[in-house]
Amino acid sequence: MRHSYLLALAIFLSTVAADAVGAANVGDRQNPAPVATEAAGTAPPSLAPMLARVSPAVVNISVQGIMAVAHNAIFRDPLFREFFGLPENAAPPSQRFQAAGSGVIYDAKVGYVLTNNHVVEHADKIMVTLTDRRRLEAKLVAADTQSDIAILKIPADALISLPLGESKTLHVGDYVVAIGNPFGVGQTATFGIVSALGRTGLGIEGYEDFIQTDASINPGNSGGALVDAQGRLMGMNAAIISQGGGNVGIGFAVPIDMIKSVAEQLISQGKVSRGALGVMIQDLTPALAQAMNVTVTEGALVSELTPQSAGGKAGLAAGDIITALDGERITGSAQLRNMIGQKKPGTNVRLTYIRDGQERSIAVTLDAQPADIAAERPTTPKNTMLPSGLMLGAIPRNDANFGKVKGVYVIDVDPGSLADEAGLKPGDIIITAGRISINTPDDLTRILRNQKKGVPLLLQIRRGNSSLFAAIG
Repeated sequence: MRHSYLLALAIFLSTVAADAVGAANVGDRQNPAPVATEAAGTAPPSLAPMLARVSPAVVNISVQGIMAVAHNAIFRDPLFREFFGLPENAAPPSQRFQAAGSGVIYDAKVGYVLTNNHVVEHADKIMVTLTDRRRLEAKLVAADTQSDIAILKIPADALISLPLGESKTLHVGDYVVAIGNPFGVGQTATFGIVSALGRTGLGIEGYEDFIQTDASINPGNSGGALVDAQGRLMGMNAAIISQGGGNVGIGFAVPIDMIKSVAEQLISQGKVSRGALGVMIQDLTPALAQAMNVTVTEGALVSELTPQSAGGKAGLAAGDIITALDGERITGSAQLRNMIGQKKPGTNVRLTYIRDGQERSIAVTLDAQPADIAAERPTTPKNTMLPSGLMLGAIPRNDANFGKVKGVYVIDVDPGSLADEAGLKPGDIIITAGRISINTPDDLTRILRNQKKGVPLLLQIRRGNSSLFAAIG
């Protein structure tokens, strides 16, 4: 009896196993896995063949240098410095440092290596270690702080570079592998998916268009490769978000499309020349769209520009909503800024925009980006007292805009009020309301009183040297 039971159980398990293999084969035909197998049907899926090809193109980087140490507040006290005989203008103390990172061989023939600028910044000695254990001193060719990209050069032959992909072809859910040197332990590969695309506003770099991934990225991975399942370079590992300094499933990589644009200029001219519209822009929010009576819900809203800028010469005006650049849809101000920043000065582009509810199109020849890039950095309305929570008055004489602009001065904002929710704050100057010029608090009170209930009122605000829009109500 026992033998019969065991025989029946064996037959059942073998049948289940056969069905599972058959189902897996059907699934493979319908949704082929993006990984390699050593022999179809005989080995489990593996990334090993792909990694064997691409890993030699990823290098370990170690740096040494001297960096200034932040002064303790007590050392900045004049009485303390006098007591200890410290010179008044003494240079801040400095100390030697060592750090580790990663890099990617970009041009095998010449020996160019990609890495993050923050990996090699302040370094006076840079060493690159290849997978075959060759250790070479690298020279910094050029770096761009705004995109956090640096180009190194190593004197080596028999190098292997990665095939370059196109990050614009990536989709959320695509498989990716991060390769680098986490914590300096040696080359490591981690597997995951693309979690999000076009991440901006993180305050990590000047120009941000990150690929977000849950492939483990840790300190030391910076400058390493983010490759797709075919082994094409799709990005360069750049940063993590973590309170403890380790991986929590949120890592970021600079996309290869941006890298190619920056690297080409760093190699050819030693710097990056960026195009500029010469306008201040902000995201178009639903409240702003309703206040402006437009049906579009995405775009970059022009909040200010100068007549002699590229945008001004082409005919753009404050209040225009840019919805496309060369036919590519614009969803927000950061995207437009990145796209313009990747084009060279003198490039001709075509902008599609909305003005007075009508779609228009103009050609613009881009200016050169000034050293101070704040003019095109996305601006976000912040904090505003009347029935809406505003306390208003005349522009004070000690304000930098006194005598330069006409409007009413925001003295105070009631927390939690409509004005507060709209993003106004003390010190703002309201120039127009509902596209009508404002000269006194009574002007704004009258307009607010006559505003249709439930319809936000569009305000144009002067904040310091900047101009922006807000919607109240």
